[in-house]
Amino acid sequence: MASSSLSLPATLRTLSSTLRTPPKISFPLHSLPVSSKPRDFSLAFTQIFSGVSELQPKKRLGIRAIASATDMASEKRVFDSGEDLAVSVAEYTAALSDQFAKKRGAFTVVLSGGSLIKCLRKLVEPPYVDSIDWSKWHVFWVDERVVPKDHADSNYKLAYDGFLSKVPILPGHVYAINDALSAEGAAEDYETCLKHLVTTKVVDVSAASGFPKFDLMLLGMGPDGHVASLFPGHPLLNENQKWVAFIKDSPKPPPERITFTYPVINSSEYIALVVPGASKVDAVYTALGGGNPQNAETLPVQRVAPEGVLTWFLDKDAASKL
Repeated sequence: MASSSLSLPATLRTLSSTLRTPPKISFPLHSLPVSSKPRDFSLAFTQIFSGVSELQPKKRLGIRAIASATDMASEKRVFDSGEDLAVSVAEYTAALSDQFAKKRGAFTVVLSGGSLIKCLRKLVEPPYVDSIDWSKWHVFWVDERVVPKDHADSNYKLAYDGFLSKVPILPGHVYAINDALSAEGAAEDYETCLKHLVTTKVVDVSAASGFPKFDLMLLGMGPDGHVASLFPGHPLLNENQKWVAFIKDSPKPPPERITFTYPVINSSEYIALVVPGASKVDAVYTALGGGNPQNAETLPVQRVAPEGVLTWFLDKDAASKL
């Protein structure tokens, strides 16, 4: 995998005004008090890959299919309901937050759009909202639509409405794109900011690839198997130099977007693919069950292969063909 330079231009372009102030939007950012005694999720983390936890027993979570705990590179979890899936995603995320906050004093989390934000709903409820050390969180987007932040198509707005406005993450730790720029300019601006955060050690760097190494990527998947804004058959699937790329011809509206590239995605320490719903069943089956038909193109999701651990969170509808 190609390495990438960490040099910065003389004038640092930052996201949405500055690194220290929240993006300018038409609605206020809320600020909630951070619990003075974060709950210790270390027990949950030590058991997280076996699907067993003292916090949420296996039976209660409705897990009916989990990969062997010895297969740590990739794991599948299938849940009987969306509620069980959301509880497991919350417990998994809280455990990693606790681990990285203690290990490196920061927790870098990458969000996507679509159904993912709804699946994070348990994080804004007790015990998680009151016990996670939100001051350590730094939030990024794996892709974003090049629209104003208050636009219905904005992944930022989706995350703000369903998640960010309900937890006390510091506004200066939320890295949205600069929506005043073109798609090309926004991608370049976002990559410049990431390079700054790598040099200041907010974001880790992969020793193997030289690309930024995020602690956790929370990804969704489309019915066509796309992840981020990496779509089947698109030339961006083969981009291996840039950290952030732009697209002006997305097959799914809106057409203009920015996206992390595979080298960045696959440098992650942990990736959770959160995929609920019957509309995803064929792509899930191709990726995890039946494989690709003869001469068929590899799905974008099949190229997700992190340096660390990949975990699939599926509901019974998405996994019904497995």
